[in-house]
Amino acid sequence: MSNLGPLINSQLNNQFSEVRVRFAPSPTGYLHVGGARSALFNYLFAKKNNGKFILRIEDTDVARSTDESLKMMVQDLVWLGLEWDEGVHPITLKDMGPCAPYRQSQRLHYYKKYADELLNSGKAYYCFMTDLELETVREKNKADGTHAHIESPYADWTLAQAQAEIVTGKTAVVRFKTKHLRKDYILNDLIRGEVKFPSDMVGDFVILRSDGMPVYNFCCVIDDALMKISHVLRAEEHLPNTLRQLMIYEGLGFPIPQFGHISLVLDDDRQKLSKRKGAVACDNFRRDGYLPEAMNNFMALMGWSHPEGCELFSMDDMKNLFSLERLNASGAVFDRVKLKWMNSQYLRAMDSQLLWKSILPFLTEAKIQLPNDLTSDLKWQMQSVEVFKPKMEIFSDSVSLYEVFDDSKFVIHPESDEFLKIETTKMVLQTWKDLVSEIQTEFMTTEDFMRIENEIKTKANVKGKNLFMPMRVAVIGKPHGTELKLIVPLMKKSSLIARAEKVIAIC
Repeated sequence: MSNLGPLINSQLNNQFSEVRVRFAPSPTGYLHVGGARSALFNYLFAKKNNGKFILRIEDTDVARSTDESLKMMVQDLVWLGLEWDEGVHPITLKDMGPCAPYRQSQRLHYYKKYADELLNSGKAYYCFMTDLELETVREKNKADGTHAHIESPYADWTLAQAQAEIVTGKTAVVRFKTKHLRKDYILNDLIRGEVKFPSDMVGDFVILRSDGMPVYNFCCVIDDALMKISHVLRAEEHLPNTLRQLMIYEGLGFPIPQFGHISLVLDDDRQKLSKRKGAVACDNFRRDGYLPEAMNNFMALMGWSHPEGCELFSMDDMKNLFSLERLNASGAVFDRVKLKWMNSQYLRAMDSQLLWKSILPFLTEAKIQLPNDLTSDLKWQMQSVEVFKPKMEIFSDSVSLYEVFDDSKFVIHPESDEFLKIETTKMVLQTWKDLVSEIQTEFMTTEDFMRIENEIKTKANVKGKNLFMPMRVAVIGKPHGTELKLIVPLMKKSSLIARAEKVIAIC
């Protein structure tokens, strides 16, 4: 039995001089929130233990990897504030750190070197089986019901025999030999405890493709070893890769890092998080107006728990309190409702001036046309933010709230019809317009509004919904919405009069 796992959790074993962890995304698309959570946990573990956080790019899938995806992933990590000590530069994408290069596509010479070492030691061999031959064997095993591992007829060839074939122009993959490894590999997982892998779970597996490109498990081990990675904290879905990686570590005599496999992120139906239930890219959350502080807080609680059960805490709190012992092996549900609630708590705690600056780009993008003098009026800005702050959960919510001030978007909605047909409505609206016209200032106060409302109640002899609903239609074009006493003092007298006239005209 081979016990290759770690014996201690947050401390180093004697093979490593410092804590070094890595986040190694493939730049083939957006940064998934599950990947962002893995990056966060690695970042927090490094900070808690005065270690190094490395960003390595796994871009050996040349056909799907793009610089555009890499730039977007880097942008999302920067937005989250997960600063790395080594890796690609956040702006230039050039290497920074002593273990460069940090892109696997630029490290092929390392993989060739260690593949040759395994070939020369007899722990790997060239396999010339064609795709057709492989498929034929698979189909036969399937028909026999054995599902046996593929046995290559080239496993016992000498290296000289194989090299002679290569000289003739034949291509081959490089396979790692497993038949002689008759034992159990025991991983003491930092999160899941002891995990046993019988060596016969896998057959001779490919480490280099015929075009010389390495497979994931091989380049992952080489890079982790050369970059002196002390702890590998990654998603649970990578657990099946561990046996092959342990075999490679052992075959090359590399020190083995401590492994911790983080629980999967699940949707509310307890299935793996996917796009079919809504946006899962960090970029989507950023563009919708979520705060990075709220995202980090929320992601931290997907699998980790605060020692005192707190739900809201800062990044500094996370750095000080994070520990692997508090990571849960069970799947973590991505609760979109809770995320939005959590974001609202951070948003409402913001300084009003900062909040205004944060929502202004969303208003601009939505082409909300506010009078120029209002967008430069600090008093109006602060007053409007204080009114709408309790109604916002994310920055993009500001669009529908501030739309009420855009005269070009004022329309009379169909749900207003029943109130426009009430006999007293025209009198209510005419009285409203006349009293607003008498106001001597550009904006009325809340007290002015309350006084006008009471006067209309008396003059038109109405109350309740027959009073409030027509007035709302005259201000916002529909009978339901934000309380008028809150928004009317933010609207210019000229705008209120013009809107009232439009509604009166169709009564």
